Amino acid sequence: MRKITLALSAACLLFSLNSAVGARASAPTPLYTGTTAAILAEQAPIHWVSVAQIENSLMGRAPMAVGFDIDDTVLFSSPGFWRGKKTYSPGSEEYLKNPEFWEKMNNGWDEFSIPKEVGRALIAMHVKRGDSIYFVTGRSQTKTETVTKTLQGDFSIPAANMNPVIFAGDKHGQNTKTQWLEQKNIKVFYGDSDNDISAARDVGARGIRVLRASNSTYRPLPMAGSFGEEVIVNSEY
Repeated sequence: MRKITLALSAACLLFSLNSAVGARASAPTPLYTGTTAAILAEQAPIHWVSVAQIENSLMGRAPMAVGFDIDDTVLFSSPGFWRGKKTYSPGSEEYLKNPEFWEKMNNGWDEFSIPKEVGRALIAMHVKRGDSIYFVTGRSQTKTETVTKTLQGDFSIPAANMNPVIFAGDKHGQNTKTQWLEQKNIKVFYGDSDNDISAARDVGARGIRVLRASNSTYRPLPMAGSFGEEVIVNSEY
């Protein structure tokens, strides 16, 4: 009887060992392998600047004309563009060629846009300096617009510093903002897109990059710092 008991115990032990080995062999590979403090602290080696550093670099300089792109630079305006796409061309970007969309976007839909904190900080700094503020956007021009009023209210811009929004539009193969930066003698231009930075450089202005929010509907996200330009820290919101 004892021999039978020992045999059964050995068989059970062998079975449990085989089961454990099989379970280990079939265990899925972890989805994430973890991280380290060094990885978390790693930053892209680009020219990061703060609003305070920009302000310091302008000390002693006379008031000047400065410019801002609008969408994803000073306003998170994706809600309006998202609605426009759903309304006029679900599944494509054709809505951007539809005058009806631009009439809506330029005449009220910015009430759903969220002012970016970096925009507040930059504009307040330039107002304090006495600079003349321009907004140059790639949006299509419409017969009427409330964007100027919205921006002036959102960012508390005095009338003495504010200029009407310039609707440069979008033309294939042409950077439509360049001529306006030159015409208005803009010395510093802030934008989130590559075209904003290249337009500034084309006219000898200082182009400074603002980060586009990762949940923006405008894709793909640009590679900030790819031109060697200054990039504002924490400017995605």
